[in-house]
Amino acid sequence: MQTKHSLTLVLGASGKTGRRIVSRLEEMGVAVRAGSRSGDPSFKWEDQTTWVRALTDVTTVYISYYPDLAVPAAPDDITAFTKLAKEMGVTKVVLLSGRGEEEAQRCEQIVQDSGIDWTIVRCAWFSQNFSENFIRDMVLEGIVALPAGVVKEPFIDTDDIADVAVAALTDPKHSGQLYELTGPRMLTFTEAVAEISKATGLDIKYVEIRGEAFVQGLKEQQLPDDIAKLLEYLFMTVLDGRNEYLTDGVKRALGREPKDFADYAKQAAKEGYWNTN
Repeated sequence: MQTKHSLTLVLGASGKTGRRIVSRLEEMGVAVRAGSRSGDPSFKWEDQTTWVRALTDVTTVYISYYPDLAVPAAPDDITAFTKLAKEMGVTKVVLLSGRGEEEAQRCEQIVQDSGIDWTIVRCAWFSQNFSENFIRDMVLEGIVALPAGVVKEPFIDTDDIADVAVAALTDPKHSGQLYELTGPRMLTFTEAVAEISKATGLDIKYVEIRGEAFVQGLKEQQLPDDIAKLLEYLFMTVLDGRNEYLTDGVKRALGREPKDFADYAKQAAKEGYWNTN
């Protein structure tokens, strides 16, 4: 268990999982350092000079890599970061990882070989990508146009991810565990959008588009090159059916079932994520 002198660094503290983890840890009375570009001290993956200050006096770290462990630079960065973390006295790391991503699995192995106690939290597509990501704008426009076809995805709620991560950060019984997290059922993007339409009362449709049109749309949005390439990789490569199966990661970690996508959609609608005014 964490002691009163422990300090937990949460990387990606302003992101979908990070901010939820920070909030939960603070409610538990755990000392937290928010690791982000705007944090104090600031943390930037591309600037290793920021790592030392962020890791000073830290015993436990939640690693959320920006923009994603699937990018080519991730393995080298995770290697360097975990080496420094160990040298500075970190005793436990929890890594947020992705399913079906070769680079992500390489990073998992790097963490496992780091000499630090570890827990891997390997996740399916976030449900919140529909409400806290670029897909939200499509939902509000009434047409979610993506090259996802009829592939099914077991969308996972980020509240479940945060609960598992907090458990791993605060209880040593989770050390050495790889928790692969999925929701309780698989849905196509058509079915997921239909759940959002039902929850909001809005007329929202899913439209399948060709990969070339998706890539052209990313260029027209003038997204940063690394983000555009990541989205292209996730939709055009990873979303090919390789992850069409359910796991019991949430149940193993928390002793309960994961949140269903329909319940996520109802809650997000209630909280106003898709308000049009």
